[in-house]
Amino acid sequence: MGYEHNVLALNPGHECDRICAFIREQVYTVYRRSGIVVGLSGGVDSSVTAALAVRAIGRDNVVGLVLPEKESNPVSSRFAAGHAAALGIACREIDITPTVDSVGGYAWRDEYISRLVPGYGPGCKYNIILPSDLLDRDAFSFYTLQVQMPDGSLKKKRLSADTFRALAAFASIKIRARMVHLYWEAERRDMIVAGTTNKTEFILGDICKYGDAGTDIEPILHLYKNQVYQLARYLDVSKEIIDRQPSPDTFSLPVSDQEFFFRIPFEKLDLLLYSWERGAKVEEAAAALSLGEDAVRRAFRDFTSKNTATAHIREVPRALP
Repeated sequence: MGYEHNVLALNPGHECDRICAFIREQVYTVYRRSGIVVGLSGGVDSSVTAALAVRAIGRDNVVGLVLPEKESNPVSSRFAAGHAAALGIACREIDITPTVDSVGGYAWRDEYISRLVPGYGPGCKYNIILPSDLLDRDAFSFYTLQVQMPDGSLKKKRLSADTFRALAAFASIKIRARMVHLYWEAERRDMIVAGTTNKTEFILGDICKYGDAGTDIEPILHLYKNQVYQLARYLDVSKEIIDRQPSPDTFSLPVSDQEFFFRIPFEKLDLLLYSWERGAKVEEAAAALSLGEDAVRRAFRDFTSKNTATAHIREVPRALP
């Protein structure tokens, strides 16, 4: 296929300069606003975005919002606040629980899960997972609801398409609620909202329409997740954030992005995605990446399915010509 494993390697200094020039142009020339608001999740994407914004327009013109709700992992807020302090930017934490509850209602969600898993109630936590070993075996893409009972035991229920959609719709309320608060903060301060989506998420559709996909600018959308980590190290993002397992942080029981969506470890995912984007033949990609052809074939099939199914998220609203 004609590339080495370092094909995604960046010149981090050059890339930071390029992104910072883009940010300055968007803020001051295109939007003509005073600064940027970034939602800080305690993860690497938002941390890199905030650090780039500070380099581009100065810490006095960047505001961080930490937006937990009652089921968020407490580590998220702690890491986010610590990163804001390290950058020296203004930062507010807002509990979005009332916003989420006003739309779908935690009680509705709990009643729904209790019908699926008898015994679900106070003291229980839940998440949703996919089979996460796609490169090792051919497994159907059935979502599974996992409920952790108060005694620590796990109960599992395979979800139909309808039941998955219902629970995913509730999780999406949390993502969209964050955006409501980000725009309230930005508009009253005459600022714009910077998104934190990377290329890996965007191509495969791990984004929420009118949630994290509804922003003014996307400074790292052209970067694979692997490349975001490269910039994180260059920008001195804390090791605890870099080492943290990426997570949607929308379920009461923690789950990683790999378990919930990608099914492939990031160190292999981005190189496979790079190959798929460029139309590489299965046997060429397998040889280049030292993987079995069946594994590559499964990955390519999964990429095609996810990209096709989420095409509408990447499009602007349709209208008659």
